[in-house]
Amino acid sequence: MEQLRRWLEGPWVPPHLGKAPYLWLLSLNFLLWKYVGVKPTLLELALLAGSVALFVPMYLACYWLRNGRAVPLILAAFALGIAWAPFNFGACTFFIFACSMCAALEQPRHAYLGIGLVLGTASLFALAFDLQLNFLLPTLAVGAPVGVASVMDARVRRSGQMLMRKQEEVEHIARIAERERISRDLHDLLGHTLSLIAIKAELAGRLLERDAAATAKEIKDIENTARHALAEVRSAVSGYRQTGFAQELAQARAALAAADVSLDADVQPFAMPATAENVLALSLREAVTNILRHARATRCQVSVRLEGGRIACHIRDNGAAQVDPDALARGNGLRGMRERVCAAGGSLALRAENGLALELYLPMGAAA
Repeated sequence: MEQLRRWLEGPWVPPHLGKAPYLWLLSLNFLLWKYVGVKPTLLELALLAGSVALFVPMYLACYWLRNGRAVPLILAAFALGIAWAPFNFGACTFFIFACSMCAALEQPRHAYLGIGLVLGTASLFALAFDLQLNFLLPTLAVGAPVGVASVMDARVRRSGQMLMRKQEEVEHIARIAERERISRDLHDLLGHTLSLIAIKAELAGRLLERDAAATAKEIKDIENTARHALAEVRSAVSGYRQTGFAQELAQARAALAAADVSLDADVQPFAMPATAENVLALSLREAVTNILRHARATRCQVSVRLEGGRIACHIRDNGAAQVDPDALARGNGLRGMRERVCAAGGSLALRAENGLALELYLPMGAAA
């Protein structure tokens, strides 16, 4: 009863397939075409309703089963088609569904063999019982392409799922490796320093009663060592953390305001890839650093927009200093910025326009 309750509550097909499997059930209306000009008997309608009620759960279950477990369902759909074919030419829909259900056979040769057997047997049956062409033609003309398309679609979906699982495994391994790297870095960074602090604290404790001046010196060394360690940890953590563009823009505004430089920002709201956002944030940081050091500017303009499938970032200042863009571009900061942009598949240009103008373009799918 519990399994029946779960099945009734759904989902009846895998959620990633959407609503399409339910829409395909509308093709069962082929079974009603016969009765456009022929009045059905009550028994025939009851048998037809029972056949549909039996088929629908088998069809839905076939989306959850694979290989040998799906074969009985395919055979049952085929048997319904055989049973109804002499009495209702709309029985061709059962053969078409049987062809599509062959997609549950994961080996392509088995799936295509199943489609061939369904269509071949249906054709022999039609010829043996001299069934009308309005039964045989839809079976062959629709069953073959529907079956092949279902098999190909299932293969693509399974390949996508396998790729997603492999990607998740790679990401999991990468997270583990990153944690191990951070652990090693922090150990190397703090291990020696903390050991030194412990030794000096122990020494200060021993000198406390005998030499106050030496004790004070050791305590001062402990303080300096601790401050140095704190600075190193802050630097390391800043290197680990990817900076968001909005956060970097706020920091740039504060830094420029401290130097009496106004910042005008025009940032178009759109979903930005994480890698592109990090490259833009680091580029903005470097550009603001150059403005503060060299430009003698009073105004800075930042524009970020989506242009033709690319992210366009323009950073301009009205600096009065005569700065050679070529000489500036050869500096370590802008050289590193250019390397990051090029690695992400973008381009960067620097021009002198009543100050300096930096133009940066990144693809929306920037690689990590």
